[in-house]
Amino acid sequence: MALDLGTLWGDFIASVTGKKNTPLIGIDISSTSVKLVELSEGANKELRLERYASEPLPRGAMSDGNIENMEQVAESIRRVLSKSGTKVKKVSLGMPPSAVITKKIVLSGGSTEESLELQVESEASQYIPFALDEVRLDFCVIGPAPNSPEDVEVMLAASRKEKIEDRIAVAELAGLKATVMDIESYAARAAISRIIEQSENGGKDKIIALFQIGAKMTHISVILNDQTVYEREQAFGGNQLTQEIVRSYGLSFEEAELKKKSDELPEGYEEDLLNPFLENAALEVTRAIQFFFTSTPYTRIDQIYLAGGSSVLSGLLDVVANRTKISTALISPFKGMELSPNVKEKQLRNEAPSYLVACGLAMRRFDQ
Repeated sequence: MALDLGTLWGDFIASVTGKKNTPLIGIDISSTSVKLVELSEGANKELRLERYASEPLPRGAMSDGNIENMEQVAESIRRVLSKSGTKVKKVSLGMPPSAVITKKIVLSGGSTEESLELQVESEASQYIPFALDEVRLDFCVIGPAPNSPEDVEVMLAASRKEKIEDRIAVAELAGLKATVMDIESYAARAAISRIIEQSENGGKDKIIALFQIGAKMTHISVILNDQTVYEREQAFGGNQLTQEIVRSYGLSFEEAELKKKSDELPEGYEEDLLNPFLENAALEVTRAIQFFFTSTPYTRIDQIYLAGGSSVLSGLLDVVANRTKISTALISPFKGMELSPNVKEKQLRNEAPSYLVACGLAMRRFDQ
């Protein structure tokens, strides 16, 4: 399930165009980069990857999911648009989970959409620690309530107006029109659900843990039968390794980040810096799994998937698998997709895990 956060916010694609499958790009604005994905419908209605690209953000342009420098972020978006070669102007953007309050509520069944909106607004005040005129609300009907089939279970989502408006404004500054706003964790789940469906027996009854290891944060989601049963964020990411490189070799942060990605660091880097970081990362993963076991009724994980920009560090996959004793894989959100001639397959294999959220945002084109 994915939320537009758009029904009560104004323009979203279906209402604007009256058409389905309108061209739409997904843009993921993280703390360190802007990532773009454009998908289309290929042969046999399979998804086709048309374009993807990434552009770094200046340090300080984003902080804790907030846009601190509008012009710098817009300039990075303009550059990623140029690099990708896309001509699409409508964009799906994501909000960090920490900026969105979500809550499942039960409402009276048999109501019209207008009536449901009124009920949602009435109920929202119980769950949102802000005045309702300071937030944007949206909701999505999940289905009949589990213990009351005549009623409906609804997912309520709310975020501060300024956080949404900042993202809409930065898109406009870059020459785009924001037509869908999603939650980043929901976009990631949409992308991984497609991969799970391709696994044996469609992943039925398999408990799957997704670790999105970014620059500053690791987002953990545990999924069972296409439902997220657990979510958590941990303050751990690739910037910790970059800072160690800065201290050890006297480089600027930008130089250290580039050399880390290109594997151009002095002899001894692996033993002194990389291997301790990988062990620490694996320890963070095992701690997260133990916390999941102690705070939920579940006692097993069947599969670990790693994603995010820091997941592709050489050796991380093996270290996590060895420490957890659980089947572990890097996830490519583009698995099974047709690739356009614009896409370099070898380069894509190395970069794909960092595009999970951007891919999920781009997939919203087909949800309208």
